[in-house]
Amino acid sequence: MTEALVPAADWLLEVNNLSCGYGGESVVKDVNFALSHGDIGCLLGPSGCGKSTILRALAGFLPLNVGEIQLQSQAISLPGRTLAPEKRRIGMVFQDYALFPHLSIADNVGFGLNALKKADRRLKVMELLNLVHLQDLADSYPHELSGGQQQRVALARALAPEPTLILLDEPFSNLDTDLRRRLSLDVRDILKTLGISAILVTHDQQEAFAMCDQVAVLKDGSLQQWDVPYNLYHEPANRFVASFIGQGGFIPGTALGPDTIDSELGVIHGNRAYKWEPGTLLDVLIRPDDIVYDPDSELRPKVVEKTFAGTSTLYRFRCSENTEFEALFRSHLDFNMGENVPVRVEADHLIAFERIG
Repeated sequence: MTEALVPAADWLLEVNNLSCGYGGESVVKDVNFALSHGDIGCLLGPSGCGKSTILRALAGFLPLNVGEIQLQSQAISLPGRTLAPEKRRIGMVFQDYALFPHLSIADNVGFGLNALKKADRRLKVMELLNLVHLQDLADSYPHELSGGQQQRVALARALAPEPTLILLDEPFSNLDTDLRRRLSLDVRDILKTLGISAILVTHDQQEAFAMCDQVAVLKDGSLQQWDVPYNLYHEPANRFVASFIGQGGFIPGTALGPDTIDSELGVIHGNRAYKWEPGTLLDVLIRPDDIVYDPDSELRPKVVEKTFAGTSTLYRFRCSENTEFEALFRSHLDFNMGENVPVRVEADHLIAFERIG
């Protein structure tokens, strides 16, 4: 279930009925969400869904056609009135790092601290470099650092002016998979340690789930669901969110009652009550973790595809021409192509939608 709303006084960032775009046309329409102090939010969705457009509006680079953005209860964007980016106390970490190649790492981090005395600026810079574990590279230059190290410098530079909010624009997309995973968790730890809120833009679901407290799923400029990762996976608001988040596919079913569905995989009992009439034709979402190996089961679908992944193997099973589904088993359970495997459904969270067409 969706968590209870936080009282308005506790919101750091509020986006109300936001519509904005380019050339007078709205790319993003009627977007609403709010972020609490110290939380990390995420804008997640396929290419062209409006993630970067919303981020540009938050940063003050794009005016609003309709709606309002509030930061600490102050309106920073309204139609016809946009507070300048440099006055918003919002930090930005770019996809390409945007470091100054002719400045040392220390000078990059301290670039926005010219109001401080030289000694105070150096102390602040070294505190930040220590925080991102780069204190030994203060006198190096960007070209001497790895991609992950450059990203840490970019984060330290964004944190230096002590912003109220940090915006992260696909910050790990140029890194290899393993480094990307480790660095995203490091950045989360740093932000949580400092109590600084952030908005991350990404198309990587694993990154969004591991790093963020709240996630906005976007499609065609429209917000589909703003929720905690657990609810997005187990309680999707609509068919798009159900299909986009995680793995899985739909199989045909027929409603027997508010929480019971008949299907080729047997009768499926769930944890939530719908308002269908008995006999309603449904599409039932089956995720790989909904299927368990059961030697005593009479349901024995055929293996039509398998993908070995070390600790586990992803199988695709077929019951009939209209019913295929995936299952994730530990790799010690090794089945051959064409083999009929005894399985059963254990879907603790029942996700289904009335059939289209």
